[in-house]
Amino acid sequence: MNASAKLEHHKISVFGIVRRVFFILLGSMMVAVSLEAFFVPNQIIDGGVVGISIISSHLSHLPLGIFLFVLNLPFLFIGYKQIGKTFALSTLLGVTSMSIGTTLFHSIPKATNDPLLAAVFGGIVLGIGVGMVIRFGGSLDGTEIVAILFNKSTPFSVGEIVMFFNLFILGSAGFVFGWDRAMYSLMAYYIAYKMIDLTLEGFDESRAVWIISDHHQDIGDALMDRLGRGVTYLSGEGGFSGDDKKVIFTIITRLEEAKLKSIVDEKDPTAFLAVGNIHDVKGGRFKKKDIH
Repeated sequence: MNASAKLEHHKISVFGIVRRVFFILLGSMMVAVSLEAFFVPNQIIDGGVVGISIISSHLSHLPLGIFLFVLNLPFLFIGYKQIGKTFALSTLLGVTSMSIGTTLFHSIPKATNDPLLAAVFGGIVLGIGVGMVIRFGGSLDGTEIVAILFNKSTPFSVGEIVMFFNLFILGSAGFVFGWDRAMYSLMAYYIAYKMIDLTLEGFDESRAVWIISDHHQDIGDALMDRLGRGVTYLSGEGGFSGDDKKVIFTIITRLEEAKLKSIVDEKDPTAFLAVGNIHDVKGGRFKKKDIH
């Protein structure tokens, strides 16, 4: 591939850039509102750099935005080296706007005096905002980047390393704000985590399905006719028997999973069925066909 082809491959349209900037700004502003209207006034923290920043701001009486920006700077450099320029610029935009947003929204009245409501609704707003930024190529927290680096030299997964960091940070809230606030913080973190997933995957979360059956043609035809989904037949070989096998591969939504299982069970109760979550589907013939 020549240099001009590479440049063309990475080129982003003006509309794409405007769209990305808009949603990163919107997401970071939602996080700022969540912090200033729900979390900070009720002494609830989130995990990662945000949690460290809230604790540092409380102890030093300095603006929260300063810590959000300064503590994320090293991770911006690491992200540029490890992931790329586009990610680093998107993250810089998100972190900067989030930091400015906390300053702008600092004087707004808190949404509630009830820490339970603050944890629930603050977690929802924050999770949607963070998920939106991630979905459009940025990040608001550098702990994931550190976890990726640690993952290369330790036996722990990225998720396990992030969880360890966050449990340490959330536990620190118990010494600073009291253990009841630490428990509210843990609740808020869990809610935000789930909302990030929901924002990234959507309500129609997709499922990848693999089916191995001697009645593959009947099952495939039924899935296309009654479920409206296209299928692909893959060639396989049984590990024990050495027999040729046909593997049916298809993509469905979460709401269609029960119907698919009933179709497979009806055609071949002994069929092997595997279902897995996937985060994104693009291209091909994923668009649903008419159901007969």
